[in-house]
Amino acid sequence: MTPTTRPVPQSRHLATSIPGPKSQTLHSKRLQEVTGGFGVTLPVFIDRAEGGILADVDGNRLIDFASGIAVTSVGASNPHVQARVAEQLERFTHTCFMVTEYESFTEVATWLNEHTPGDFEKRTALFSTGSEAVENAVKISRAATGRDKVLVFDDAYHGRTMLTMAMTAKENPYKKSFGPFPSDVHRAPMAAPLRWATGAENATAEALAGVEQTLADHGAENFAAMVIEPIQGEGGLIVPATGFLTGLREIATRHGIVFVIDEIQAGMGRTGALFASEHEGVVGDLILTAKALVGGLPLSAVTGRAELMNAVHTGGLGGTYAGNPLACAAALGVFEAFADGSLLANARRIETTARAVLEPLLAGTAVVVDVRGRGAMLAVEFADQNTLEPLPEIAKAVAAACHEQGVLVLVCGTYGNVIRLLPPLVIGDELLADGLQVLAESILAADREPVAAVVV
Repeated sequence: MTPTTRPVPQSRHLATSIPGPKSQTLHSKRLQEVTGGFGVTLPVFIDRAEGGILADVDGNRLIDFASGIAVTSVGASNPHVQARVAEQLERFTHTCFMVTEYESFTEVATWLNEHTPGDFEKRTALFSTGSEAVENAVKISRAATGRDKVLVFDDAYHGRTMLTMAMTAKENPYKKSFGPFPSDVHRAPMAAPLRWATGAENATAEALAGVEQTLADHGAENFAAMVIEPIQGEGGLIVPATGFLTGLREIATRHGIVFVIDEIQAGMGRTGALFASEHEGVVGDLILTAKALVGGLPLSAVTGRAELMNAVHTGGLGGTYAGNPLACAAALGVFEAFADGSLLANARRIETTARAVLEPLLAGTAVVVDVRGRGAMLAVEFADQNTLEPLPEIAKAVAAACHEQGVLVLVCGTYGNVIRLLPPLVIGDELLADGLQVLAESILAADREPVAAVVV
């Protein structure tokens, strides 16, 4: 932080309506210049961000319960990240690691090899985006096994490229009008406790039986990779039923399938453990990271068993910007921020605080059917409590009310009926409590007032 830069007050403040007049003017310019294919959750233009606050061009200070979709877990202006990037910026911005090398790339790989789950020799490859990490994990799996097929799961989200759209479950907006998609991607049941037809207690056993059936239908010997999020993100922050991930691990091992854990959203401390798969004691053959790995710059990684990672021929992996030196510097700053363990403790504190506010709404409203998640990766699902018919109109109304009052939340879920909370792990207690109060009051108001139905 430079001497002339004043800290952003860590309190909610509304100087204007949301969005304010300056944001509205800038948004009008955006509509004239930027493709309509980009959506926007809240049309405010941010001037500064720090801690748990987004300060916009109109002087409003919004509570950040989104973290840029789980990216700025260490805060949007973390001093460790800033210092590392500033130092690297003075030296050089790019060489392409496949042309001439630089040490920070190897340092990031070393940290990931040492800190990801699994007591075996590892190698790491760095890329730029989460989708790239997913696609390269498939490439590595195919090279290592000589097989073609990929197994994914209901409610999965893995990216927006052609292959990752095929792997993603949700049609609108991610896949609508963009097909045809690559073949050899097959979908199996997800052990989602809330909506399992025969009851949550049967979800693990019956979903695993469905996985075995899917493999049998297409030939288990033809599958290169099984790819799963340990907590599903865009699908609705679904925590799989206990034992499902360990069962998948056993199935993958038995059939010689590379088990790929997509920690792109759930990893890097978001759930109160460094990696979400640690909660189940599950170790993947490959683990994917991005988002919070870098605190705001583009970087992703595939880390895994050395024999798998080295199965690809030399030159088969890479990319012009893969492991960009500025992004690698940022990642090293993120690692420093996590070193003392306080951020993991903060994630667990956030969960305790949030559940105390949100769980009473299960009995106190007619529209909240689930409060779930781990750490600072939490969700509230809205549906009819008797039929579980999704209520996306409630989620939309709650989000709009929060936004109007200066609290940024995100809507997600296969049915668009889930509010997800992804606050930065550095958010203060008072700010967190204020944002949760606004959210709870918005839910209670939506429960009392008739809301127009929306089409998802």
